[in-house]
Amino acid sequence: MNNISNMIQPTPLVKIGYKLYGKWELGHPSGSIKDRIAKYILDDAEKNGLIQKNGQLIEASSGNSGIAFSMIAAERGYQSNIVMPRDMSEERRKILKLFGANLIEVNDNDFKNAIYLADTLSKQQNWFNPKQFSNPLNIECHKNTTCNEILQQTEDLGLEVSCFLNGIGTGGTMMGVYQGFKEVLPNKMPVFVAMEPSESATLSGCESGKHGIQGIGDGEAFLLDTSILDEIIQISTEESYDKMRELMKTKGLFIGVMSAANILAAERWIEDNDPSGIVVTILSDRAERYLSLL
Repeated sequence: MNNISNMIQPTPLVKIGYKLYGKWELGHPSGSIKDRIAKYILDDAEKNGLIQKNGQLIEASSGNSGIAFSMIAAERGYQSNIVMPRDMSEERRKILKLFGANLIEVNDNDFKNAIYLADTLSKQQNWFNPKQFSNPLNIECHKNTTCNEILQQTEDLGLEVSCFLNGIGTGGTMMGVYQGFKEVLPNKMPVFVAMEPSESATLSGCESGKHGIQGIGDGEAFLLDTSILDEIIQISTEESYDKMRELMKTKGLFIGVMSAANILAAERWIEDNDPSGIVVTILSDRAERYLSLL
């Protein structure tokens, strides 16, 4: 059947600049990398009878995963309930509601309470909770899809990956890509670099703080085993939005703020290290979710 879920397919690897390639995740149906885990986790839940026909799901999200789960819930006849901090962009709220989600808001930057509330309501109401921040299927999905695609695409292009760089939200993408490389190319492991907001540099040992790179820097490592990281690069909210504007005007890249921050961090890493191979980063979502913030 040719439905929306079946459009969540491999995404291209796009050359961004000198030794820099980006995984074009904004090409998914809802516009972000989170479509991958939403389909993967819901397919597993249906296979194992964890969600009932016409049932409800609830998830804590900064926006992208909530949108992805709400899109597939609409397709499959579920009611979605999304718990999200109030300081996420207005565009995120509107998209969620258009997909029929019931939006439950918590205080600004309060992901700890968002996760607690989702867990509590899930138990009270017997709603399915994907638990993206702790679910090992998140990692498994990125190992089996995102990483396998990167490995195949770079092999086809005759390229060697010197570094994989990404901002840390749940940590699922970083862990999945790491595990995939370790399994397939244990003797040619790239450097793994995390990008985080300078205003909330918790991976670097600083206090959690308010920032504008939505989707990362939520105050905890969650699924991430920080011991796999070789380096952490801090990028500020202001320079992320400046980079976002620059990339639109100079390269025609209609990408979101985290994607712009990933590119900026990758460019700095390349300048400092001049690797023999390429750097791969994630272009995680589209710019329309941030227009009110520009």
